Amino acid sequence: MEEQRQKSWFARNWGWVLGGGCLTIIIIVVISIGGLVYKVVDSVKESEPYTHALVEAMENDRVIYFLGEPIETNGMGNTNFSYKNGTSTANLTIPIKGPKDEGSIIVNAEKINDEWAYRELYVKIDGETETIDLLDVSIEE
Repeated sequence: MEEQRQKSWFARNWGWVLGGGCLTIIIIVVISIGGLVYKVVDSVKESEPYTHALVEAMENDRVIYFLGEPIETNGMGNTNFSYKNGTSTANLTIPIKGPKDEGSIIVNAEKINDEWAYRELYVKIDGETETIDLLDVSIEE
């Protein structure tokens, strides 16, 4: 009678080891990408142009009239921050919504001497042709 040599544990389970290793690498990559996306989104939402625009829209009577209260963000939107030759610029489109309707806050700002100067700051309500200028405080008064 011949004795059969039993294969080693690795020889019997190499497919599981290879699959588990690949799955582990995929999970690490997905978690890393998710963490990076979360960090970027969090830093944009904490930026001064983003928070200033959101507060201005939430306190504007015309925006409240069209959207209702409470007004909240409706996704990430488009963001573009750039830094060139000592000047920071921000171009944001922030989707917002309320109980009545939805819209977007459009922000175009430049950081000069550590202070943000807003070139454009207005709300575009979905389905409406006119915009609500958040820089024009004389309308509110």
